[in-house]
Amino acid sequence: MQKPQEFKYEFVALMASLMSIVALSIDALLPALPEISNALGVTNPNDNQLLITMIFLGLGFGQLLFGPLSDSFGRKPIVFIGFIVFIIASIICVTTNNFEVMIIGRVLQGIGLSSPRSLALSMIRDSYSGDYMAKIISIVVMFFILIPVVAPTLGQLLMTFFNWESIFYFNLLFGVFIMIWFWKRQPETLIKEKRIKFSSHLFIDGTKEFFKHKEAVAFTFVSGFITGSFMVYLSTSQQIFQVQYNLGDLFPYIFASLAISIGLATYLNSRLVVKYGMMRISYAACIAYAAISVLYVILFWSGNNPSVGILIGFFALQFFAVGFLFGNLRAIAMQPLGHIAGIGAAINGFISTVMAVPIANYIGGFVTDSVLPLFIGFSLFGIMSLLVFVILKRKTKVITG
Repeated sequence: MQKPQEFKYEFVALMASLMSIVALSIDALLPALPEISNALGVTNPNDNQLLITMIFLGLGFGQLLFGPLSDSFGRKPIVFIGFIVFIIASIICVTTNNFEVMIIGRVLQGIGLSSPRSLALSMIRDSYSGDYMAKIISIVVMFFILIPVVAPTLGQLLMTFFNWESIFYFNLLFGVFIMIWFWKRQPETLIKEKRIKFSSHLFIDGTKEFFKHKEAVAFTFVSGFITGSFMVYLSTSQQIFQVQYNLGDLFPYIFASLAISIGLATYLNSRLVVKYGMMRISYAACIAYAAISVLYVILFWSGNNPSVGILIGFFALQFFAVGFLFGNLRAIAMQPLGHIAGIGAAINGFISTVMAVPIANYIGGFVTDSVLPLFIGFSLFGIMSLLVFVILKRKTKVITG
């Protein structure tokens, strides 16, 4: 029998906070990339992107470990284990003078943070289902998006008064606060009767079960396409606005304004998704995502960058569409996986993230003196995502019970 769909304010705030540690660890570092590269002797500016993309690699692989374990031992203890890994990785990042070791530290940070990030989704699936689950995820993502609004400015302020290492220390303090709140106030969402007995073939059995659900697999790949193309923006935004447009001082404010575009869309999605359904909204948003990027490619095929106002306008429209996709795509993929929510969220996150990292690294290598390669990437993966919708839309029936 379906659980009552009751909105719990503290639960939503806590799940958003667990996920926000990830956003803060990524976005607060953006203004510091040139300073970190100078401190570590990096000569190729494009290598700075690795400080952003490699944490996503850790996020992807870490979920494969923590997701299955949480199905057997519960969500809460696995979240704490992940945070211990994050603490160790942060210490590595602030004590090294070697760029390669810093990259290892960022991967380890991602592994540690993959626990609260993916298990927040598992805990939501433990508690909700159907379009109402999509509503909760949208609200969580909306608050999660608020972090990029303030994170670059916060990072800039910390560097102004202290140094780039202070960004890592601040992330640690923020994480400790969230973990104490989580420990004191959040009950375990996976009751013992629903846990899967731990065994050596737990992951294999869970993976086989995951791939039995075509909707889950298909929309996991769509998440990878969208996340990958969006990750290119995250890893190149500092280079685009500070180098190509020479707007270094304004970068935190531009980044924040574009994050607001995503936040507004996720808020609207939370208001509309129960009425119109996550599939219908996602399909329309995917059409818009592909159309906007293709329009940019057609208008600026020469490779010459438009004025910064036009570029920000295109980015705002693009990310407005993204705001309707992020939460809904995860909810559609997770809907049939309630009985394996931990490993389901893990495989969903792993596939989409591991797809996204090479996409971001490859396309990002072309974003040197023009924004065009970024929008070509948006176009290609937007069209591929739309094809998945077209193929599966008639066959997909989202279970709401």
